[in-house]
Amino acid sequence: MEFRLHERLAADTALVADWPLSRILLMNDARFPWLILVPRRAGANEVFDLDATDRVTLTDEICRAGKLLKALTGCAKINVAALGNAVPQLHVHVVARSPGDAAWPGPVWGSGQTVPYAPAARDEFLRRVVNGF
Repeated sequence: MEFRLHERLAADTALVADWPLSRILLMNDARFPWLILVPRRAGANEVFDLDATDRVTLTDEICRAGKLLKALTGCAKINVAALGNAVPQLHVHVVARSPGDAAWPGPVWGSGQTVPYAPAARDEFLRRVVNGF
């Protein structure tokens, strides 16, 4: 079986890069700087579906994404979650949060209406993420 990105993730995100394990995506919601890491392992729905080496790599990539978002945004907190209720494919949300953002202090899921990035703003954010800010 080959890795395939879930269609909902593909529809809601923009490609940032492929890291050693994960496809890195930018959630198309300008209210929150929000990366999604999708391990490129066919059939992986849970963290425990990954082997031990991949679990360590995923943890390292989550830390890398969090540090990158913190440096880019100056946020107060990085939220990390792997829910999978709507999209069963294993994916990890890494979200930069700050007091006063559109959902603070609650969760980003189900909070208000999504605000898609303007293409130029999305492209600039992607450039900064890819270049390590």
